[in-house]
Amino acid sequence: MSQLAAREKEVALLDLVDRLLDKGVILWGDITISVADIDLIYLGLKVMLTSVETMNRMRRAAAERPTGDAEREV
Repeated sequence: MSQLAAREKEVALLDLVDRLLDKGVILWGDITISVADIDLIYLGLKVMLTSVETMNRMRRAAAERPTGDAEREV
């Protein structure tokens, strides 16, 4: 691979990581470990990958969102 192609690939990877940290990514899945068709371990996985700045921005936005409780208090 030429040096130019390697640099372009590196820039593309950096852009991808920057975008992932800016927007945030949530991975959600299940893993079951079994032996001889007997389930031994079940793992429920929830992973959030984001920057601290993005997480704080999401928390502020969620706190400002109306919950609908005001409509019930009539």
